Amino acid sequence: MYRQELENYTQQLLDTGRFKDYCPNGLQVEGRKEIRHIVTGVTANMALLEAAAAAGADAVLVHHGFFWKNEDSRVIGIKQRRLKFLLQHDLNLFAWHLPLDAHPTLGNNAQLAEKLGINIEGWFGEQNLACIGKLQGPMPIQQFAALIETRLQRPPLLVGATDKTVSQVALCSGGAQGYFLDACNLGVNAFITGEISEAVVHTARESGVAYIAAGHHATERYGIQALGAHLANRFGLSHQHIDIDSPA
Repeated sequence: MYRQELENYTQQLLDTGRFKDYCPNGLQVEGRKEIRHIVTGVTANMALLEAAAAAGADAVLVHHGFFWKNEDSRVIGIKQRRLKFLLQHDLNLFAWHLPLDAHPTLGNNAQLAEKLGINIEGWFGEQNLACIGKLQGPMPIQQFAALIETRLQRPPLLVGATDKTVSQVALCSGGAQGYFLDACNLGVNAFITGEISEAVVHTARESGVAYIAAGHHATERYGIQALGAHLANRFGLSHQHIDIDSPA
């Protein structure tokens, strides 16, 4: 397919126009016109770009791309090296941030909920990014944390109510600790996101709600894979997901 076709279709699919975001969504760096092989990954770091070029990719699709709000706009250092590599290899770079978090089936939150056996019942928070749902059956929070470790292949940090039974869960992948109090007000037993700050540790301890920090990268691996698989299936592209692991 052609680059512009992929851009137009995916922007419509993810309804990017409804989001206020911290970066441009869609095509960020223009490469070759025709696209046959796509590589997906969480973050457009140099290791992913090099692996994509070695795999013969025509386009790299990520969740965390370039040109973030308030970053240094100069093309120097790491930014220069990444952009130079993309341009030298005629590689397209596409990135979808909040629209990929929020999509009701392909998004990071929907895919994470499916991975953890959570049936989504509704959405909340700014731009309806976070979701709320139920487990298939109540379980002790320690057992649920062990399930998360098994499914995400990373031990989560469990803070707060560590001796409760959990059934009602809210989640938002990545760095969504700002939604914790909203989740508490919805009456959930646990809140899952990627990160936790020192101040939120104390809020979690006092809330009566279990806070589970399961890793920013670990909670955001699945949306971009689902999007890549969807595009490959619809347009006959070849798709390869390359996971450049991160402990954060």
